[in-house]
Amino acid sequence: MIDTIIFFFLLTVIFLYGVYRSGIVRTEESYLLADRNTSLAPLVATLVMTEFNPSTLVGFSALGYLGGYWALSFPLVFLIGLIFYTFAVASKWKRLNASSVSELFSLRYGEDLGKIASVFLILAMLGFSANYIKSMQIIFNPFFHSIHPTLLSFLLVGIVLLITLRGGLVSIIKADTIGFLITIVLLPSIYFFSTSDSYPISISISEGMKTLPFSFVLSLVVLTMFTYIAAPWYGQKIFSAKNEKTAFLAVGISAFLVFLLYGFPVLAVYNLKRSGIVLENPDKAISYIFNHLFPQGFKGFGYLVVLTAGVTTLSGVWSAMSTMILTDFGATSNRKEFGYQRGMLITVFLAVISFVLSETFIDKILDKLILANVPIASLAFGLLGAFYWEKASRTGVYISLIFGLFWGSFCYLYFGEAGGYTFYWGVVGIPIFFIIGIIFSLLFPPSANEVKKIQEFQERMKDSSRTKETLSN
Repeated sequence: MIDTIIFFFLLTVIFLYGVYRSGIVRTEESYLLADRNTSLAPLVATLVMTEFNPSTLVGFSALGYLGGYWALSFPLVFLIGLIFYTFAVASKWKRLNASSVSELFSLRYGEDLGKIASVFLILAMLGFSANYIKSMQIIFNPFFHSIHPTLLSFLLVGIVLLITLRGGLVSIIKADTIGFLITIVLLPSIYFFSTSDSYPISISISEGMKTLPFSFVLSLVVLTMFTYIAAPWYGQKIFSAKNEKTAFLAVGISAFLVFLLYGFPVLAVYNLKRSGIVLENPDKAISYIFNHLFPQGFKGFGYLVVLTAGVTTLSGVWSAMSTMILTDFGATSNRKEFGYQRGMLITVFLAVISFVLSETFIDKILDKLILANVPIASLAFGLLGAFYWEKASRTGVYISLIFGLFWGSFCYLYFGEAGGYTFYWGVVGIPIFFIIGIIFSLLFPPSANEVKKIQEFQERMKDSSRTKETLSN
């Protein structure tokens, strides 16, 4: 009873803080991009909470049960991926100061490629959203065991909308800030309460590598590096930063914090394994710790933190999708004059689709989370080519994109999860995406119209004083 009271009390606090001053959100620009004025501390908090999501918490912590200390290599994946993001694109994204990641493709290669990129990213994010909802259902089912799982997912989606729908990105960042503060208390506590006086079982590094092969870890490193640079939920928050320096520092700091925060649950679940606790499904390890190892009162706090992670991650992804839909398929020339209602309606629609997909498509959390990255990885050449190589052409990007989508899908269907498809997709495939893009860009160089677009794009990127302007035309 005390846990339930604490859970709903803290939920009320987060709700009130999330909607605090949300009434000041009057325009679409404010609703989607928080007026592009986010300072370092809240930006770090929202980036960390964007990455700290229920799916990865469930999936990565379960690996601790299977791979022991070697499973810490999986949080390391994010450290490497986000450091790459920091130096490769963080400042450039803010200098571009677009409204969405897909808008880069419209500016550099043409509106048709921008729309294709937008569709690819939206499809991927629908997969992520469904995964996040299913993860929350798995974690919360023991706490609300009398509620049917489908109804539980529906209620959780409703809570997410209740907290963030009215204020958009402003409410999301506010909720992220308080969520970050309580998260840095919870995750070390998960490890603390999982410790035991004796550990009759151990998993050596070599044994862990047999269960979780190095090739799998390497493939995730490569995939994370070349998918996160195109992550719309990250890009949108980078666009909301005050300036380039803030964007650069925020991503760099969040990279180390994400690694540390995911490390604690991995070690905690390994402690369960070492203590001899038998789990039929390692995905339920976090729920086990909450329900069997947390003291009375703290369990409610733990579930609240996980809910906060789900709220901020889901709302951030839905907000990024709404921004892309309005930017690439709606009128944007007078965004500061539009009200926030369009964004709200689209967000509700996306939430409904995500809920339906979570009930019909998601089974294995981590596997489906990785699979959803296939469309994003196919955009890597076009994105980096736009920033770093003026000879990248529409033809080269098109061919690279088509091959990337084909190759990722082929690897999943042919090699499968058991066959280690991520290695063939990421380590083998991504270099080929770039080689193909380069070859076809040289064979079919930019046309006269493309050259004009390239010059306009480069001029925009040189003028860093424009970082507070919106991309309205």
